[in-house]
Amino acid sequence: MKILIAEDDELMLRTLEFRLKKDGHQLILARDGREAVEKIDQFLPDLVISDIMMPYLSGLEVVAALREKYQTPIIVLSAMGQEDIVLEAFRLGADDFITKPFSPNELSVRIKRFTLVPLR
Repeated sequence: MKILIAEDDELMLRTLEFRLKKDGHQLILARDGREAVEKIDQFLPDLVISDIMMPYLSGLEVVAALREKYQTPIIVLSAMGQEDIVLEAFRLGADDFITKPFSPNELSVRIKRFTLVPLR
């Protein structure tokens, strides 16, 4: 599966990269929201994983931009588990929400759910 990861925290990005490559996924990395939106258009990933708090465009803005053009599944990550943020992410079209810190194994299991549904 081709997965775009949008995450500005380098340690978190490398952790996700290590785990998801181990699971056999092809990865596209973006370190801010603007880069994520550009790479979504360029690479048309099968799944997007996006942090909420990022430079230039937030994860919520990435979700909104993605939904304008594509039905690609999106998992939102955030250290802010506030209900209003979670609800806004789902209202904008996020398919799943994981609060940081989380287990990379949990993310792996959640990603596998999206391989069972038709993409785009």
